[in-house]
Amino acid sequence: MEWLLAPLDATRPHDVGFAVAWHARFMVLAWAILAPLAVLIARFYKVLPGQDWPRVLDSRLWWRTHLIGQIAAGVLTIVALVLIWPVRGESVSIHGILGYGVLSGLVAQVLLGIFRGSKGGPTEVAYGRSIHGDHYDMTRHRLMFEWCHKIIGYTTLALAIVAILAGLWHANGPRWMALVLVAWWIFLIGWGIRLQKSGRMVTTYHAIWGNDPAHPGNCIVPRPRRLPRTRKVIKVKEGRDVRRH
Repeated sequence: MEWLLAPLDATRPHDVGFAVAWHARFMVLAWAILAPLAVLIARFYKVLPGQDWPRVLDSRLWWRTHLIGQIAAGVLTIVALVLIWPVRGESVSIHGILGYGVLSGLVAQVLLGIFRGSKGGPTEVAYGRSIHGDHYDMTRHRLMFEWCHKIIGYTTLALAIVAILAGLWHANGPRWMALVLVAWWIFLIGWGIRLQKSGRMVTTYHAIWGNDPAHPGNCIVPRPRRLPRTRKVIKVKEGRDVRRH
């Protein structure tokens, strides 16, 4: 027990103030817990277990969870940054540089979301709008958005993990913290690998509109043939208007 409670570096004390302590807690909550969970849910739960896909389409659970999780992570990041805003003349550590990299990735993701383009699709016609849109037609603009969103997202998440470990070393935190964080990340990676192998990864396009070749995007995005099924069927209303894209 004493070994677990001891700081990572026995030659330095673990003595942090209020601001640093809460900065660390907010950042760990945001980037070690909320952001990775939001990414996993968005990647593997666009179609729910037991959902009769492609007959039943367009579950909103993944979108709401992903959006709320990432907004919460963003708010916590801003609060954490304000808590330890560097005093003029103070040098920036490696942890700080990585942290600003994470912040840059967060800002880039927000801008990408704002300029992701139009949606389109059959549900838009009911509101007097055109069926054509960047997402429904899978235009070059949409394809670029999806690639940039994924690359920047995963890169930001990786930077955040390194930044957390660097911050833990910089603050000379106790060993149990490092062990718990590493064990948690190993669990998330293992969970993701299992879901990937089981065929749970479905694109947003197929989750919303299915795999019918009549939809123009299905001529561009490879169509999944089937998904794992369970006996329990979750009823999701088909054809509901969805503002996300």
